[in-house]
Amino acid sequence: MTVRIALTGPFPRSEVLVAATRDGDRGRATPEAVEARYAEAERDVVALEGRLGFDAVTGGSLRWADLFRPFAEGWRGFTVGPVTRWFETNTFYRQPILHAPPERVPGVVRGALPGATLVPPGQAKVILPGPFTFAGLLDNRSGETREALTHRFGRLLAEEVRDLRAAGYATFQFQEPLLVVDPPEGPLAEAAVAAYRDIGAAADGATSIVWTYFGDAVPVQPLLARLPVSVVGFDLAETEPDRIHAPPDHRGIGLGCLDPRTTLPEDPTEVARIARALQAEGKPRELWLGPGGPLDLLPTEAAARKLHVLPAAKQLLAPNGGSR
Repeated sequence: MTVRIALTGPFPRSEVLVAATRDGDRGRATPEAVEARYAEAERDVVALEGRLGFDAVTGGSLRWADLFRPFAEGWRGFTVGPVTRWFETNTFYRQPILHAPPERVPGVVRGALPGATLVPPGQAKVILPGPFTFAGLLDNRSGETREALTHRFGRLLAEEVRDLRAAGYATFQFQEPLLVVDPPEGPLAEAAVAAYRDIGAAADGATSIVWTYFGDAVPVQPLLARLPVSVVGFDLAETEPDRIHAPPDHRGIGLGCLDPRTTLPEDPTEVARIARALQAEGKPRELWLGPGGPLDLLPTEAAARKLHVLPAAKQLLAPNGGSR
């Protein structure tokens, strides 16, 4: 079993970057000065990912004000809506308002990602909204059904995957908290499967990941097993690890083993124990370890401390990495 480690969501912005963006919004800093701070902060996160030996590198998604903002601001059919609570957390996002069937604008997502020269070749990872969660959390005034929107977002995100693959991105993760918080049934579930069928075809050999969090994924495992992706991720703060079943085709499993709801670092020995038990039960082809949910719920220093657990657990899972 191959073990890989990576960020599974945004890294928190530093106080310096937050101050710079605030100054930019209020006209106290030039766009060039704010851009310099973004570039510096991205370099810092990429360097942290490199020091920790991450298998895929994101740069922290620092330019994304929230999961949907690049799309709400850059794709046609949207306006940016009101501040809305992000599930049962103390963080917020601006709810996208969809006025017409969405249309992708090429280059919008690429422009919100680190520069091509910053991320090591072949290691670039991008974290995108999942089509089901995207369709379910926006304010839909377009006249399209939720099922139709879910399928449409699958096609549009598949186009995004193709373009980003051409730009050197190798790993694509789709955030799907709504799949477990409000699981789909009937035609809506079929729309989710169809959306990922398009995404899976576009990935075509690249790593595709569906990451669930903020809810127990056990009841949804039959649906998750139907999604044509490389890896399905589970938030261990919500899903009991001994109830996770490897899919029959031995695809990869993601373990959200870092809890962003607390600043206390996890025990890498316990993470390794859970991973070994899962390996014995299901023998997944590969195992991805990362935060269960977005780490930007935490201060920067606390998030960095928790990330050090991942290489320690990976070392324990190496063939000669620790006692069994």
